[in-house]
Amino acid sequence: MKTRILSLVAIFLVATVTTTFAQDKKIDTKESSIKWTGYKVTGQHEGTIDFKNGTLNFKDGKLVGGMFTINMTSINTTDLSGEYKGKLDGHLKSEDFFGTAKFPEALLKFKEVVETATNTYRVNANLTIKGKTSPIAFDITLKEKSGVAKLKVDRTKYGIKYGSASFIDGLKDKAIYDDFDLVVKLKF
Repeated sequence: MKTRILSLVAIFLVATVTTTFAQDKKIDTKESSIKWTGYKVTGQHEGTIDFKNGTLNFKDGKLVGGMFTINMTSINTTDLSGEYKGKLDGHLKSEDFFGTAKFPEALLKFKEVVETATNTYRVNANLTIKGKTSPIAFDITLKEKSGVAKLKVDRTKYGIKYGSASFIDGLKDKAIYDDFDLVVKLKF
């Protein structure tokens, strides 16, 4: 009987040690941030967008997935003030750009994660803006309970063509570049 109990304990210990450890970590939406930069021929504008929620998925301490919901109604210009800030914020929320009344959220969902260096991962994901989904790839670096990612987004893949020289001729110095940058800082 003792031998049988010891055998069962040994099997339990081996099974426990070899079991993979999976963990989901929710981001702190108040401490995490998204900073955007949009470019035009004559300069650029900068601002922020808030997270609604987000989760990173880990297995055996390695990043394996994630999903984030972005509150597009929170889009905010930080390099302007007063009347010009109000006009740009309103225009970015309009149908010309993100149509936040109809599409108040954007979604980023990881499809594949590959570790490229210690705590650095290449992520292939789907990004949904204005109801349109397109693949996007980016690198994310994690340290303890934080992470940083930089994304370059082509707005025209989501039907946002306002001021795009790729679709409208003769814009000259009124053209707005198709790509905009996001710098994402995560706390979890």
